[in-house]
Amino acid sequence: MKRAIHLASLGDGKTSPNPMVGAVILDKNGNIISEGFHYKAGMPHAEAMAFNNLKKDATGGSMYVNLEPCCHLGKTPPCVDKVISSGIKKIYVSIKDPDKRVSGKGIKLLKEAGIQVHLGLCKKESLELNKAFVYRNITDKTYGVLKWAMSIDGRIGLKNGKSKWITNEESRSLVHSFRAEFDAIIIGGNTLRKDNPILTTRGLKSPEPLRVIFTKTLDLPSKSNLWNSNEAKTLVIYDSSTANEKFLARIPKCVEVEKVSTDNPELISRLLAKRGCNKVLWECGPRLATSAVKSGCINEIISFIAPKILGGENSMSPFGDFEFQEMHEILDLNESNISFIGNDICVKSSLKN
Repeated sequence: MKRAIHLASLGDGKTSPNPMVGAVILDKNGNIISEGFHYKAGMPHAEAMAFNNLKKDATGGSMYVNLEPCCHLGKTPPCVDKVISSGIKKIYVSIKDPDKRVSGKGIKLLKEAGIQVHLGLCKKESLELNKAFVYRNITDKTYGVLKWAMSIDGRIGLKNGKSKWITNEESRSLVHSFRAEFDAIIIGGNTLRKDNPILTTRGLKSPEPLRVIFTKTLDLPSKSNLWNSNEAKTLVIYDSSTANEKFLARIPKCVEVEKVSTDNPELISRLLAKRGCNKVLWECGPRLATSAVKSGCINEIISFIAPKILGGENSMSPFGDFEFQEMHEILDLNESNISFIGNDICVKSSLKN
């Protein structure tokens, strides 16, 4: 099963809206005779790939797969049918598929066909691997990660808004590889106006993550790096209750536009989940970051800390005012993973429920 989970992880960042799945087939003597994984959405599922790679008869053998085989017809045929027709006698499934079209139904069909089903092997590892997929299917929201870079005195920019560059080149390069794990990257209108970012992996992922701009005003620049659809696709989401829709004329036709009814970030999360995004990266400024945390859109935080002092009472910090009055109200994080990137520090934490 650990081999299946490893194989599944090779599809990281490429399988959405599908999960990451790996499969290992053993013959009746317990020897591995084939394996496969789901490489990319629209391509064969792990089980199908494993059967396609078979070089020996699987009759009487067993299969290990980290997620319940699908039983519905999508872009590819149901995997349950292939398992049943293969002659396999046992299947070890790590976790049930949270997708309502599948959940428990695939296992039921396998049992009805006389196949022994063992559920729960390496459950913790499989849940961790596909936590974003599981989260989206249970909540109808994307799994959100908030990222920022700051000085050792907790500033993300000078009071005039300038912030290039707080962290070192190695940290910035690492951010590009982080982005490859995500389906979309979200910023606010202020970040677009001040920084004119590119928001790509610099070619580490194809296609690049969807670039998302959330704006309350639609007062966006007529020229922007994000309007270049040759780099990556861009989506503008605007608050229809406050935006001036006359500004829509500034946005190129190659850029998608969606509207939501209020400035609640949860609407952005749900809209992107409906589009098949499992995991999204929030690279936004303090106002949108604060709102995203308050509305429950952030599951994890990645903070890069540079050994620099920006100073200034009015310098920018990662968040706005949460209006906490007592220490028991503050946000508490789970145990953090800390690493050094040159002389920078990278801290990864998850928010406590």
